[in-house]
Amino acid sequence: MKNFIFKTNNTWTGTLLRWTMGMVFMPHGLQKTFGWFGGMGLNKTMGLFTENLHLPFVIAFTVILVEFLGSIFLLLGWGTRFWALAFIGLLTGIMFTSHLENGFFMNWFGNQKGEGCQFDILAIGIVITLCIEGGGKLSVDRWMSERNNINKD
Repeated sequence: MKNFIFKTNNTWTGTLLRWTMGMVFMPHGLQKTFGWFGGMGLNKTMGLFTENLHLPFVIAFTVILVEFLGSIFLLLGWGTRFWALAFIGLLTGIMFTSHLENGFFMNWFGNQKGEGCQFDILAIGIVITLCIEGGGKLSVDRWMSERNNINKD
């Protein structure tokens, strides 16, 4: 299992994709945990998720955890495949519970009730590629796999 999590190709593909996901989702995680960027912070976000959206406490906390810690770990390239799998679960859940009912397209012009699933599909494609590729260059995964002689490229 350790080989699956840390093995990575020595390319820039994984690096670029994980930095993209990390940079896109980090502000969302910071909104939910600390209230930065106009967010509600941890307590209010948990209240919204559990009381208004009726998510179980564990699921609500996991959403916040994946967006916040997952973003940090993707930026570092540490456990890239684990966090990519976590994002697949997160994005699939969001798509089926919140976005699919609004169709395919994002709500650029405010013509829809809410966001469609277009972004979710795009982000899922990125993290599936990270599951295949690994963290790439400049990743803790690469350093750990070289140190433990896991990679054979």
